[in-house]
Amino acid sequence: MDKNYMLQAIEEAKRGFRQTYTNPLVGAVIVKDNHVVARGAHLQYGHEHAEKNAILYCQTPEELFNSALYVTLEPCHHRGKQPPCTQAIVEAGIKKVVVGQLDPNPLVAGKGVAFLKEQGIEVVTHILEEEARALNKHYNVYYERKRPYVVLKQAVSLDGKIAVLGKRTALTDDETNRFVHDERDDFHAILVGADTVLIDNPRLLGSGTSFCPPVRVILDEKGRVFDQLDLQIFEDNSAPVYIFSSRKVSDLPKHVTVIDLPEFSIENILQVLYEKKLQSVYVEGGAGVHDAFLESGLWDEIISYVTPKLIGGNGKAAMSSFRLVSQALELDDFACQKIGNNIRLSARRRL
Repeated sequence: MDKNYMLQAIEEAKRGFRQTYTNPLVGAVIVKDNHVVARGAHLQYGHEHAEKNAILYCQTPEELFNSALYVTLEPCHHRGKQPPCTQAIVEAGIKKVVVGQLDPNPLVAGKGVAFLKEQGIEVVTHILEEEARALNKHYNVYYERKRPYVVLKQAVSLDGKIAVLGKRTALTDDETNRFVHDERDDFHAILVGADTVLIDNPRLLGSGTSFCPPVRVILDEKGRVFDQLDLQIFEDNSAPVYIFSSRKVSDLPKHVTVIDLPEFSIENILQVLYEKKLQSVYVEGGAGVHDAFLESGLWDEIISYVTPKLIGGNGKAAMSSFRLVSQALELDDFACQKIGNNIRLSARRRL
């Protein structure tokens, strides 16, 4: 029965999709005498956590006494924007807590489970852990590997090209474009190189469904974008813009931040984004940026939107550079989905 109730908690957690910002998705159900008496989820950043919501929404509070709480992530034992959930569990009289995943955040990291056990509460851990972890893959990578979760996204023609050389090249159809804008809202940042900004002049925004719009990150060591301050990234202040550049500039819009690095590398760029608490990055290229991430090994997933178009000739090849390679990379969890007149292919980096 533990797995059945944990599955219900996992489904409950999904109610907070795109609304918890830097907090994880968490769901909870409370069970008494083999009946679910309350459910709860963390629904929005800064608001009550799943355990507290379940406790508050229990229609008959006396049923909480000697009940069992099923929660997808270890209850917190620290005070942040909300008081510790462990204290609420103790005060409610809950006698058993079943946990899907231990929290990798060092503020929690076993402290919640330890406190509950000290209070005489029975604690069971690692129930449907893989399914519980799947709720928060960005959050887990951020705390376990000390960097953002990185997705490499590209749109390619059937012959593996991403653009006619030096020109803005629309490859995907309208339905896929809408899907991609929506997909951007799954991430804390959208990252591109200077060529993408100068050629395409994008706004780099999502569809507006997330609690906080993704930060727009530009890699431009030489600062070429500063010669065109009429670009949309400068004129549109809907979301912050971080430009990694060694060029010194002044009088930029307030939403634009320039970041200089002692060494311009993918590792150092991700370290800065990690320190700025950005848990995930959607890397939209171009070819050189994608290949730099590929070479670094600091990425987790690739998404390719394949279109029924051909470019050929000297068209820009996807993930291209002048570095020498000796072997192909094997990937895992390969998936295929048709969207409009395009195919979405995705796979995960093999660890």
